[in-house]
Amino acid sequence: MRSNPLFPVPFGPMAELKTRLQNDLTAAIKGRETVKVGALRMALSAITNEEVAGKVARELSDDDVLKVLTREVKKRKEAAEAFAGAGRAEQAELEKTEGTILEDYLPAQLGDDELVALVDAAVAEVAEQLGEQPGQRQMGQVMKAVNAKVAGRAEGGRVAGAVKAKLAG
Repeated sequence: MRSNPLFPVPFGPMAELKTRLQNDLTAAIKGRETVKVGALRMALSAITNEEVAGKVARELSDDDVLKVLTREVKKRKEAAEAFAGAGRAEQAELEKTEGTILEDYLPAQLGDDELVALVDAAVAEVAEQLGEQPGQRQMGQVMKAVNAKVAGRAEGGRVAGAVKAKLAG
């Protein structure tokens, strides 16, 4: 690890995903793919903003980069819905395309069966810790266990819905 006296943060190896994004940006610029260039530049900008947010600048891990990309994809979906609702179909289509480009960098989403299996395992884990079957009051504990296993492969709303369904009976 090296350190710069003007920027006293140790610089380690850059996150693999960030490197891949930068390489793909270079390729997209050379290939004159304007939509892809725009999407990747915004994603890299969001990653850089996250790195310098807070009191001390830091290098993001691949997991942190995935969280930023997930947030950016969600923003694109919401923006596309807002533009479509306002009658701006062309802008909505652009946002959807950018979201699709960024989704290529995210891990594959879990299917419903896989999600239910992870929720069942987490409920069993929490039941073992508590000594009884968890109810709605223990939803937070179950969500914490499930989210550790899901690790960004499913949206929070889907996870919460599956946990609620399991705890309700």
